[in-house]
Amino acid sequence: MTLLQVMPEDAPGTVLLRTRDEAAIADALAARGVRLRHWPTRGPVTEGTTGDDVLARYRAEVDALCAAEALRLVDVAQLLPEDTEEWRKRAADARGAFLEEHRHAENEIRFFAHGTGCFYLHLDDRVYAVVCEAGDLLSVPAGTRHWFDMGPVPEFCAIRFFEEEDGWVGDFTGDPIAGRFPRLDDLLAAAG
Repeated sequence: MTLLQVMPEDAPGTVLLRTRDEAAIADALAARGVRLRHWPTRGPVTEGTTGDDVLARYRAEVDALCAAEALRLVDVAQLLPEDTEEWRKRAADARGAFLEEHRHAENEIRFFAHGTGCFYLHLDDRVYAVVCEAGDLLSVPAGTRHWFDMGPVPEFCAIRFFEEEDGWVGDFTGDPIAGRFPRLDDLLAAAG
């Protein structure tokens, strides 16, 4: 189930809001211009599941969203656990690539078909940690300062939507704020 935890930007240990109530999460995010919606999940994502398989499962929803929001490019990012040293290095590199605050020139739209990941949205003087799980579709407005944690043992499959080919390229702020906030595994442990 989706989790939202809101903290002051200058006091990461202070929890202003922690909830798993989907309506409360959607309302809190909508007030900040962020949309959280849900699509039904369609089957498991396993080692043998390709990006094309995932896109085929959600073709109707993907096509409708692309038409409604002028999204031209769609791909699938997926990282499933393997018990190899090569995978652990690849997973650590992937995790580290997104743990610094950045923003994008276009909206960041992700649908989680499988697994878990956390978007940390730095909105004015608050940080909204949004733990997304299978079925969550999150739309973050262009220019929003944020970072993403896929956890110490990443397991997720997300459909990514773009307006332009370079839409995913991050503009890193250089602010070390992300290092002060609890990581995905800490958020989940605290939420029980």
